[in-house]
Amino acid sequence: MKNVAVVLSGCGVFDGAEIYESVLTLLALDTHGAKYQCFAPDMQQYHVINHLTGEEMEGERRNVLVEAARIARGEINKLEDLDVKDFDALLLPGGFGAAKNLSDFALKGSDCTVQPQVERVCKAFAEKGKPAGYLCIAPAMLARIYGRDVKLTIGNDAETAKAITDMGAEHINCAVTDVVEDTDHKLVTSPAYMLAQNIGEAAKGINKLVDKVLGMA
Repeated sequence: MKNVAVVLSGCGVFDGAEIYESVLTLLALDTHGAKYQCFAPDMQQYHVINHLTGEEMEGERRNVLVEAARIARGEINKLEDLDVKDFDALLLPGGFGAAKNLSDFALKGSDCTVQPQVERVCKAFAEKGKPAGYLCIAPAMLARIYGRDVKLTIGNDAETAKAITDMGAEHINCAVTDVVEDTDHKLVTSPAYMLAQNIGEAAKGINKLVDKVLGMA
């Protein structure tokens, strides 16, 4: 049975992990007969968004690990405790938390950096030749993980794609129900809610991504 590490970035599309993407990822893993363990960095998230109004909640402070535990039903570990040798593959759902908490892509674009614990973990999977899947906006950090020749998709948003190519990655336009495979790096990406108009569309791409990643493991 394959064992997969899933890294979450909080809870909620605008300031954490995209909840539908996260749950669909876990469901796809279970459907494919894989085990999984959720992880998140124990750190303060960049900011807190009121998901009813879309406005920032001034003075509100939340912890990425504590918020991500909502999605994982409390079954979650600190990212610092993730040991690559215990897992066959890595998955990162999207949501703006990937671009605000796991990295600062949302703020700095092509000048972004990856949060140190996240960088350590993701690079460890890459260096061990273990497969990984990144969803939605999460692939924006991949040039910092795999280097300048990595192939990926975030869908077809021109501005985001330009920032990614400016970092040296190769962006490939992709439909929401499809994936982009970089076989050299054992890497699979899919647009999910960068393009999805409903949960069914997101599910098709996520299921395909999980299937491809497990097939590489």
